[in-house]
Amino acid sequence: MSVIQRCRQGISLFLICLLLCVVPLGCSQNGAQQNHTENNEEKPLIGISFDSFLIERWQRDRDVFVSTASELGAEVNVQIANGDVKEQIAQIEYFIQKDVDAIVVVAVDCYGLADIVQKAHDAGIYIISYDRLVMNANTDLYISFDNEMVGTMMAEALVANVPSGGNIVSIAGSPTDQNVAQAQKGFDAVIGQSDLHVIVQEYAPNWLAEIAYNVINKTIADGMTFDGVRCGNDDLASQAFLALSEHRLASNVCLVGQDADLAACQRIVEGTQLMTVYKPVEKLAKEAAELVVKIIRGNQPQVSSTIYDGKYYVPYEKLSPIMVTRENIDEVIIDGGFHRREQVYLNLD
Repeated sequence: MSVIQRCRQGISLFLICLLLCVVPLGCSQNGAQQNHTENNEEKPLIGISFDSFLIERWQRDRDVFVSTASELGAEVNVQIANGDVKEQIAQIEYFIQKDVDAIVVVAVDCYGLADIVQKAHDAGIYIISYDRLVMNANTDLYISFDNEMVGTMMAEALVANVPSGGNIVSIAGSPTDQNVAQAQKGFDAVIGQSDLHVIVQEYAPNWLAEIAYNVINKTIADGMTFDGVRCGNDDLASQAFLALSEHRLASNVCLVGQDADLAACQRIVEGTQLMTVYKPVEKLAKEAAELVVKIIRGNQPQVSSTIYDGKYYVPYEKLSPIMVTRENIDEVIIDGGFHRREQVYLNLD
């Protein structure tokens, strides 16, 4: 082989090696570009921390929220704080570390989360107060029902059905739940303009239902008579009903609650609970998921009003509750698909 041939062979080998080196580099660059595109199109990540699942409705909220968010292309991580504010703070911290796009909070303590909300905001994460307003925190959105109207409806039902000058026992929910203060405002405004008398006013920390049982028993043991019982939710009303039943007063005392729990709806058709306030949680959860995904994607939604959290005015999407009595329970609860007829009328059928 001549010198020229050897040079040509060497040049050919060099060009082949050069091509082999260049192709992987090109693939790497294309891969990086593809990954970058994929990163821009990643699913929105949403963390949601629930107070607990002790209250019947929260599992409905979870299922509808997760389903709706998934349909919109988002991924949801659900955590349960089991009524422990420290655990809820730790869960929000976890979401921050996971670099989620938004955190939805059903607050254990509406007054104990301002610092962790600020930390989330500093990390560029949206924070949404779901059903309960986180106070002094300037969350990006508060979505709930008109909780003042909930208290108004409870009071109106009692005023319309309790004898003139009658006595009322009021057992509100947790004092750390801002919804309780809003409902109390509506309740007090109506009762204050009536001739009814609230002879007992108690709260149930962490919404512990057994407190209602104890309050009713103590009121009776103290020799006080009463014509109506207002409970912050239907879980409390179930325990109040149990105490009333043990004293054979269940059919004689007007009992009101909220959430339209199945047991409460059964009592309404049986005549042992006067009314419940129904909050269409499927509508709330669906709308919340839609709004959160819009916010993440940079589409600032138009909401109905604002609410003051103690320091800031927060955008407030306010839904309307519905008073449910024996007269409209079939239409609202059964025809609306919240509970089935055979469930509601189980004890009568």
